[in-house]
Amino acid sequence: MMVTEERFAFLAEWYDPSASLVRRYKLLFYPRDGSVEMFDVKNQRTFLRRTKCDDLKEEDIFVGNRVNVFSRQLSLIGYGDQHTASKLGSKKERTLALIKPDAVTKIGDIIQMILDENLMVTKAKMTKLSWTQAGDFYSEHQSKSFFNNLIQFVTSGPVVALEVMGDEAVSTWRKILGPTDSVSARGDASGSLRARFGTDGTRNAAHGSDSLASAARELEFFFPSTTGNGPANTAKCEECTCCIIKPHAISEGLTGKILTSITQAGFQISALQMFSLDRATAEEFLEVYKGVVEEYLNMVSELSSGPCMALEIRGTETSRTFREYCGPADPELARHLRPDTLRARFGRNRVQNGVHCSDLPEDSVLEVQYFFKILDG
Repeated sequence: MMVTEERFAFLAEWYDPSASLVRRYKLLFYPRDGSVEMFDVKNQRTFLRRTKCDDLKEEDIFVGNRVNVFSRQLSLIGYGDQHTASKLGSKKERTLALIKPDAVTKIGDIIQMILDENLMVTKAKMTKLSWTQAGDFYSEHQSKSFFNNLIQFVTSGPVVALEVMGDEAVSTWRKILGPTDSVSARGDASGSLRARFGTDGTRNAAHGSDSLASAARELEFFFPSTTGNGPANTAKCEECTCCIIKPHAISEGLTGKILTSITQAGFQISALQMFSLDRATAEEFLEVYKGVVEEYLNMVSELSSGPCMALEIRGTETSRTFREYCGPADPELARHLRPDTLRARFGRNRVQNGVHCSDLPEDSVLEVQYFFKILDG
């Protein structure tokens, strides 16, 4: 009896910048050896013969994700056959995790708790809700006695909205949260998020969608799929510097640890958002390094290889002090000379060195504006 090899099929789209066209492919992934094959849907022909692709892992391939196949960023838009849909599609869910004002400084710890439960953060944005926006978001509680207190609290400072994805994400995130009342959480679920970071029933650190239908509606509120950008970001674009958590660090699950390290070092994260850059955008952003740094092209490939997280960092003389905290561009050198810096702790090599930071004081505000004014404009 012949055993057929396991393979998964997806419909994928790639934006071809040279032709300004979206091209559609059928992508086949073979988990046994991590190889891929691609067919051009329109022209009905093989586009890429079966080839091993080291960058692609089985956990990366699900509908809604963007994957990098030989420096092409493909959006996985659907399942390519019934087998893949039934095998990979059933348990994957998306939910909204909303970090409330009392716990925003704990964002790194909270993301770490999410990653520790094998969930992924696929979108993120720090925003400050107006009274009207908060009222719309919590409209189902309008008749409740706690409504005004709740609205007053969630509008009292910035919040961070996260799209969390994974197997049974709705119930898993609610389990991480623990009971609504932080006081009873400390008694019944001492390791839960609300037990650790919440105060009471309203100031309870975070919110989670209670069903798939609520999750879809609440995600649409913060991350609209059609028009507009949702609630505005919180970037001040003054007395600040830019930090980008690079795609390799996000896929290695280092986001939480890096964010916690930054806040523990005394820096304020005043804006935060995830972006997926195409190659042309990454080239434009990194243009100051062109002809200056020999790794320029590899830096562009890294920055456009998957989602990154942009941060606006504030503090005293931030541009200089934060650059020092990031450490030398080469992590090997950083580990010898400045072992406590971000790149010494989280970098792999000169290109995948954990984080990008503004190198020149005069570029600091411009780099923050590039992400939070131009790309999120």
